[in-house]
Amino acid sequence: MVHLMGKVRTRMIKRIALKLLELYPEQFTADFEKNKKILEEKFGSMIYSKKIRNKIAGYITSRINIKKKEESGALELS
Repeated sequence: MVHLMGKVRTRMIKRIALKLLELYPEQFTADFEKNKKILEEKFGSMIYSKKIRNKIAGYITSRINIKKKEESGALELS
């Protein structure tokens, strides 16, 4: 049994990140730097703040890593 302490993120960051993952799942990877670059290139006109872009990229990266662990059976939530 694993108890995870999550990082505090605003609803806006989570909402944007989950929507982007839903719309463009094949573009994002488990690599933070690549996700950051994708956000900058494709959505730079919509995301003005570097800090917000990095938070969105970080949340996308963490969601992808969690999904990979769940699929491999390495993460057991209770």
